[in-house]
Amino acid sequence: MIPSILKKNFWTHFKEWGLVTLGVVIYVSGWVIFLTPNNLVGGGVTGISSIIQYATGGAIQMGYTYFVLNVILLVIAFFILGKGFGAKTIYAIILGSIGLRLMPLIPGIEVIRDQLALANGKLMSTIMGGIMAGTGIGMSISQGGSTGGTDIIALIYTKFRNVSPGKVILFIDVLIIGSSFFVPSYVTVDGVDTLLPWQEKAVTVVYGLILVAICSSVMDMYLNGSRQSVQVFILSRRYVEIAEAITREMHRGVTVLDGRGWYTHSSSEILMVITRKTDLSLLLRYVKTIDPDAFLSVSSVTGVYGKGFDTIKGDTLHKEEK
Repeated sequence: MIPSILKKNFWTHFKEWGLVTLGVVIYVSGWVIFLTPNNLVGGGVTGISSIIQYATGGAIQMGYTYFVLNVILLVIAFFILGKGFGAKTIYAIILGSIGLRLMPLIPGIEVIRDQLALANGKLMSTIMGGIMAGTGIGMSISQGGSTGGTDIIALIYTKFRNVSPGKVILFIDVLIIGSSFFVPSYVTVDGVDTLLPWQEKAVTVVYGLILVAICSSVMDMYLNGSRQSVQVFILSRRYVEIAEAITREMHRGVTVLDGRGWYTHSSSEILMVITRKTDLSLLLRYVKTIDPDAFLSVSSVTGVYGKGFDTIKGDTLHKEEK
């Protein structure tokens, strides 16, 4: 019988939704603390929302535009990416919209903005905001959700093509940021809305390009780390129990290989399992709980395709042949 401690239950789902929540909070914090106070423009729906907010002098807040535009994209994603994606993304969009609207009203947030963002200049704010935004998006996508916006478009595109989400988002974001140069922006100076001169708008576009480059790079780094796979060889006399636990609870395939120990000159069965690196600790708990004396060998692998892993897409084989 499989120990109850190994059961994937409520806590597994709690972890997934918790990471989506944390990702959205990090993403919104990057915008509210570092980017918006410096009148910076990013990509995606959030970037469009910021352009509209600056153009209207704050009359139309980012949270409202962010919600409306994401609902339109969400309807499209619902039919293409499935219900599971839509459920977590609906949650992320609602949480992000509320965060963009209410986080600026939190007591003490102005002090944090002054000390961390405005005091350190636009370049440092661009770097910090890009890191936080990229981490937040990557964290949400790795759990099957999304912070909305162009990452929804990226996931739809990468569903059929073997292109990293970061590259797709980068291309779309460059178009959005470039268009911000032609839209008037207003900043509040001594309580008066002042039109931002074109020289500063040109600088803002440059900072925006730096922002999306950092954001997409950080997101790809996070996703590549979370998607890395490992190959595990397990030698144990209780291999049947271990194989059953991994198959039923982790929903991973197990291959049984016939082996022979040269030192003992006795036959033994070897279990071979390929799983995500993020699930390795759980697999080790399975083995340790069932057989503390089991012998294991763990190695990193790349290019794992099939059910439960990456999908072979149209240009995957062509790239590997090159």
